[in-house]
Amino acid sequence: MTSILYDAPGPVALRRERWGSVAGVIVLLVAAFFAARYAAGRGVFDLESWNVLWDPPRGQTAGDVWTSILVRGLGATLQAAAIAAPLALALGLLLALWRRASNVVLRAPAIGVIELSRGLPVLLMMFFGWLALSMRPFYAVIFGLVIYNMAIIAEILRAGLAALPKGQAEAALAVGMTRWQTLLFVELPQAVRTMTPSLIAQLVVLLKDSSLGFIIGYAELLRAIQNNTQYFGNEYAVALFVVGAGVYLVLNISLSQLAIRVQRRGSKRSAGKLDKGAAAELPAGVVVIDPSGGRGTGAGF
Repeated sequence: MTSILYDAPGPVALRRERWGSVAGVIVLLVAAFFAARYAAGRGVFDLESWNVLWDPPRGQTAGDVWTSILVRGLGATLQAAAIAAPLALALGLLLALWRRASNVVLRAPAIGVIELSRGLPVLLMMFFGWLALSMRPFYAVIFGLVIYNMAIIAEILRAGLAALPKGQAEAALAVGMTRWQTLLFVELPQAVRTMTPSLIAQLVVLLKDSSLGFIIGYAELLRAIQNNTQYFGNEYAVALFVVGAGVYLVLNISLSQLAIRVQRRGSKRSAGKLDKGAAAELPAGVVVIDPSGGRGTGAGF
């Protein structure tokens, strides 16, 4: 039996894969053992190194610690992402449409903006907004996130438009639609639906990149973890950073699962059933095959 891309492995290859998997698991277990042993020697697993989460020192309460992390820190992260994401999506859509202009002179500035924006680091854009434009850290973070991500989103949408069959545009033009009407009402909705999982994945990147704001003094989640570590002492650093990592994982995995669900829903919809109202308008005698297995004819289906 063969696959589309490769030949199915035979008995010898399967045996080698099993032994390779066993060896890989053993190496990982050994590495995990030595890592745990090193961490234990540093006192990482001592209960005193974690009690900052429920009984912090210096007259603070657990509520103070969790409020600084989940309310102020996480709230600042989500606030920056919630403002930057719609702006990046809107500007990315504008750039994608601008790049589709038929005149090369009109298209060139959009190409230049996209190539420049995606070629510069996000942190550099934040520093530029903070130092050169004298923005407050909050606005500098948003500025950097928007400038970089709008270029990536524009490229994602451009790829979605390029992947559409040419017959879509040709059919729309044949019924009298203009080129821009075809782009806005026929091609773009399909491209957005196709590339929605990629767009959501880029929003995950945007959310993670907001952590770079701590370098310019923005009090987001990572800055909250750092401030707590400096206040309570480095002996609590592991516990606090594990909490921060857990919060980031929950957020990013949730968005990733959303992308998977959207992709599955889009796949089912693209292979969905024929609308019965549209089928009723077909000439009598035309046979309609329903993807679910049903069968009917026009004007009575």
